[in-house]
Amino acid sequence: MIILASASPRRRQLLRRLVKHFRVIPSRVDEGKITAANPPRLAEKTARAKCAEVADRYPTAVVIGADTIVVLGQTILGKPGSQKEASSMLTRLSGRTHLVITGLAVYDPSSGKINSTREITYVKMKKVGKTEIMAYVKSGRPLDKAGGYGIQEIEKIFIERIKGDYDNVVGLPLLTLQKLLKPILK
Repeated sequence: MIILASASPRRRQLLRRLVKHFRVIPSRVDEGKITAANPPRLAEKTARAKCAEVADRYPTAVVIGADTIVVLGQTILGKPGSQKEASSMLTRLSGRTHLVITGLAVYDPSSGKINSTREITYVKMKKVGKTEIMAYVKSGRPLDKAGGYGIQEIEKIFIERIKGDYDNVVGLPLLTLQKLLKPILK
């Protein structure tokens, strides 16, 4: 059995491209209590915590944990708590390059170990006006996404360039995940 320890519908869609049958069992980890020295370590540490929490409940399953964060300069932009906060995030990202970092963790039930890594993608956003930002914010779609956006929803209007894995920006870098799963699912 394979378990995705995430409630993200985008991760679910992406994982279906790699694995046909899996269960979705979101972790109960309080992400706000996790700290790390830098954003890449934070993403990976959070993914490991999510994976471990679900693996404790399902020790015979392969468990996949993931955590995606958006980083502008030294600031982590989480999921906006309101439309005002989403608008502020998108305004800050406008015309600038930011990082999208996904931590990945996979629990191997045969060894009892968690292997983890992270993927980093650079995203350059176009200079976007208030009208475009407000139209997107009013749709309500930014509120459940790190950085206040889903690339698949805004790519043509907001995104100038991506350097790295597009699937990572959506929330699950499949090539990196495939490398972690390969020794387990052989």
